[in-house]
Amino acid sequence: MTVEKIYWDSACFLSHFHAEVGQAEKCDGVLQRAERGEVIIVTSALTLAEVLWMRGEPRLQKEKAELVQKFFRRSYIRVYNVSRKLAEAAQILVWDSRIKPKDAIHVATAIHVGADALETFDAKLIGKSGEVGNPLLLIREPQPAAQGRLPLAGSAEDPT
Repeated sequence: MTVEKIYWDSACFLSHFHAEVGQAEKCDGVLQRAERGEVIIVTSALTLAEVLWMRGEPRLQKEKAELVQKFFRRSYIRVYNVSRKLAEAAQILVWDSRIKPKDAIHVATAIHVGADALETFDAKLIGKSGEVGNPLLLIREPQPAAQGRLPLAGSAEDPT
């Protein structure tokens, strides 16, 4: 069985954490595939901070810290550090492809790890699909969900 390497930006994790209608179901489908060993979810260390409070989104409260930290320690989630090399690659994406700096970190990381796709709900970023990377990076929304929702960090508790 081939394991798909999917890069998630912060929006995917937030959609799951906040149970965003129409988005969480898609994310949960990917999480269920990951639980079955079909998918590895890759993200940047930037995401660990970014999911706490993104512009226009509700903040995750400090009381949820342990749940959030446990969630990112799941065996099928790989977190990559932002290195100088990745930051410089992101700079080029900002200059040449007009991608916002934080998004450029996500795109550069996805390209660096050889992700099969970068998943996001950011329409502008999805519009860059097939324009960056070598091979060209597929940028899309998370694939449709399987049935049900997975709890955060093995708990029935909602992180919001």
